[in-house]
Amino acid sequence: MRNADRPSNDRRSFVRDLALGGLSLGTLGLSACGGGSDEVAPAVAAPTVTYAHGVASGDPLSDRVILWTRLTTAETAAITVAWEVATTAAFTTLVASGTTTTDASRDWTVKVDATGLQPATRHWYRFKVGTQTSPVGRARTLPVGAVSQVRLAVFSCAHYAAGYFNVYAAAAQRDDLDAALHLGDYLYEYGRDGYANDQAAALGRLVLPATELLTLADYRQRYAQVRTDADLQALHASVAMIAVWDDHEVANDAWRNGADNHTAATEGTFADRRAAAVQAWHEWLPVRTGADRLSIYRSFAFGDLLALHMLDTRVHARDQQLDYTNFLTATGLNAAAFTSAMSDPARQVLGTVQSGWLQTQMSGSTATWQVLGQQVLMGRMHIPAPVLLDALVPGSGVSVSAYAAIVNQARTAPAMLTAAEQAVLAQPSVPYNLDAWDGYPAAREQVLGMARTLDKNLVVLAGDTHNAWASDLQDASGNAVGVEFATSSVTSPGFETVLPNENPAVLAAGLTELIGPLVYADTARRGYLVVTATPAECRADWVYVSTVASRTYTVVSDKALRVLPGVGNRKIVAV
Repeated sequence: MRNADRPSNDRRSFVRDLALGGLSLGTLGLSACGGGSDEVAPAVAAPTVTYAHGVASGDPLSDRVILWTRLTTAETAAITVAWEVATTAAFTTLVASGTTTTDASRDWTVKVDATGLQPATRHWYRFKVGTQTSPVGRARTLPVGAVSQVRLAVFSCAHYAAGYFNVYAAAAQRDDLDAALHLGDYLYEYGRDGYANDQAAALGRLVLPATELLTLADYRQRYAQVRTDADLQALHASVAMIAVWDDHEVANDAWRNGADNHTAATEGTFADRRAAAVQAWHEWLPVRTGADRLSIYRSFAFGDLLALHMLDTRVHARDQQLDYTNFLTATGLNAAAFTSAMSDPARQVLGTVQSGWLQTQMSGSTATWQVLGQQVLMGRMHIPAPVLLDALVPGSGVSVSAYAAIVNQARTAPAMLTAAEQAVLAQPSVPYNLDAWDGYPAAREQVLGMARTLDKNLVVLAGDTHNAWASDLQDASGNAVGVEFATSSVTSPGFETVLPNENPAVLAAGLTELIGPLVYADTARRGYLVVTATPAECRADWVYVSTVASRTYTVVSDKALRVLPGVGNRKIVAV
């Protein structure tokens, strides 16, 4: 058959193969100049690349999913990358494919939105540059219609220098997850002299660059280091991830115009630093990037069973956190001034735009479960003021265990209480963490009131604290609105380092005793959370690893709790 008579689809295949380096002029025996010349042009080799950072997928919908990889190459010009999606690991039949380009302007990362997929289906994907093929990843599209079960794994706080990613490795071995949720602190901005670096040298996990992250190049280098971790690569390759940032992707205790760990006089403007951090995050995470890179709140529908609303409680609109040290006097806490500042109804976490969006999403959803994937604790974590004071200024108050002993004395033998002990018990309870929703009570009431007015079954997921929690969510009037399940950290240390003299089991028991809405706490172990939703219940299982200081570890599923739907329920019950 003459070339002019070749069917158009064959011609398109021919051009495609040529563009991808699968065919070259040399292998076809054709001259680059045409005509009758016998001279054979040299073959055009594909650029040399490797896939040192693996592959990833994210933001799945019922008909599409984001696919991600990064090229490691010495090239300087843009490189064309092919991608393929199949419903079998053998790639015998492709259901989607295409090409895209990448270059240094996007740090050689590759991100495509693979569309035209079938719902509730597991897909395998890979990338190619010429014959150089990436590792294979897999991802499941979201279901539609009636759904009997959804299972999610929830992660937070993965400081590379603090330990091995055994938590990721354990989760990657599962084959029963519909998606993974990452609630932020995917990496930390600190240099080698910063937080939780004590074991980094011994573990071979000294961070790059050695200094704190300030510029786009800094953030890119840290992401590149973190993404070489084999355990993180295994997790990304095994399941699609839905991610939001917390503060450390930018700087500690970030808010909309600054951060606790940012000094403009020596580190430049916060806006420039935030822009660099946000650009790197969008390059390196498998998220669907819109026109406004600062707006990352978005929803995911798992059929009629679960609506997942991922929020930004950190960078988009949060007002600056209050600080207890600004309210301490020689005689203790200035309660009047503190109460006045806390009760300001204008102080925002989500902001008016995001709050309005959330109300629209929740009111328009008929899913059984309305789940908020967000960063910081929403549950009321009020502790006695003397305990907080002791944490702020050691020796000036009483420890958790000492306070619990006084409470026990008051119950069993109140006549034996000393005047000093009675004074301790007379002190009010105050929020332990003003960086959480506790520091923004009016904003929290808005969200809880929204869920109660709309008559929704609310489940809030949280990370950030490096400890595991489960709390009943009640509004200011004591109405049961929903529950909060909070995951522990991947590596970042918890209260076992903040309160090293407290027995973790005693501490957890004391906290659940002192904090009314708190049902469960684990303050010393690293792990992740598994959330399983059915029409009858939403269940939380906390999974822990025995250590992050060794590659050898064990896994234990330690605690399970659940919540039932309906107005008469919406509180934590035992499994």
